[in-house]
Amino acid sequence: MQLVKTGLCAFGMSGKIFHAPFLKEHPGFFLSAIVERSREESKEKYPEAIIYRSVEEMLQHADIELVVVNTPVQTHFQYVKMALEAGKNVIVEKPFTVDVAEAEELVKLAEEKSLFLSVYQNRRFDRDYLQVQKIMNEGKLGNIKEAEIRFDRFRTEPSGKAHKENPEATGSGSLHDLGSHLIDQATQYFGLPEKLFADVFSMKGQDFANDYFEIVLCYQNNLRVRLKSSVFTKEAHYAYAIHGEKGSFLQERTDNQENELAAGAIPEYGSEWTQPLREPDGILNFLNENKDTERTVTFSEPGNYMNYYQQIYEFIVFGYALPSPAEEIIRNMKIIDAALESSKAEKVVYL
Repeated sequence: MQLVKTGLCAFGMSGKIFHAPFLKEHPGFFLSAIVERSREESKEKYPEAIIYRSVEEMLQHADIELVVVNTPVQTHFQYVKMALEAGKNVIVEKPFTVDVAEAEELVKLAEEKSLFLSVYQNRRFDRDYLQVQKIMNEGKLGNIKEAEIRFDRFRTEPSGKAHKENPEATGSGSLHDLGSHLIDQATQYFGLPEKLFADVFSMKGQDFANDYFEIVLCYQNNLRVRLKSSVFTKEAHYAYAIHGEKGSFLQERTDNQENELAAGAIPEYGSEWTQPLREPDGILNFLNENKDTERTVTFSEPGNYMNYYQQIYEFIVFGYALPSPAEEIIRNMKIIDAALESSKAEKVVYL
């Protein structure tokens, strides 16, 4: 197989869980460079990778063609721009950038350099997201009239991560962090809305970046989609509630890839490496062709983040579709910017 030599810009949580294991196990990639500013933790599992002390040093000396920018969002613009100017293709963690202006400048630069730029929207490969997509595609719900997508947590104490919680840091807070997932899923399901109204603030108080948001997306076909997240949710809601003319579907957030990877699971290439469900995680209630009510429980099929890297590889080698191209993710950034504007001005914002 053609080997894609790849460099990783950081070896923190996202590097250890979401990127390095997949780059190592996929036969088409060779993880040849890792940035660790002071430690050498990667040596144990990735001894073949050369450790560099800065992104600049890696870009200057490493023999790589693909760079994964998985640093705090406030540095994404700087490092993606550096990588593109060095002639490297780029995968960048979500959220893409802190605002639309930065995102558009990077997309333009990538086009000028004839390089690809993809945003790592891994939640497109979650089992729960895929199950909702499957149910809607089957048409059993009819035309969708209302949907709610939630990503809740119970984290009432500060994490100590300034790039996520400092209210003075542009791009900090749950809207950029978790909102980038929910907004991406909504636009994948339903496209770009006509307008929105949002409530974004910090339940912990003004000394912290936003940790709560509710966004109502309004579509021209009378569809309403609500996106919501809170860090004060001890008892879980259904993560997805989809209501159509013929019925409803409720889906729990059950993808456990992150936890399994953190516990040491190896994402084997070409296999369903996650643990199977023991209990149903969805409820489907709809009117069949005879107008009779059918109510069943459902089991979602496994998700697999390896499929993101498989799609990247197929794009590089065979010219297939690029997963989550940056120019597509700009629409998500526009929704984030509009939600902040809407909340601040307490008004409906048109897109």
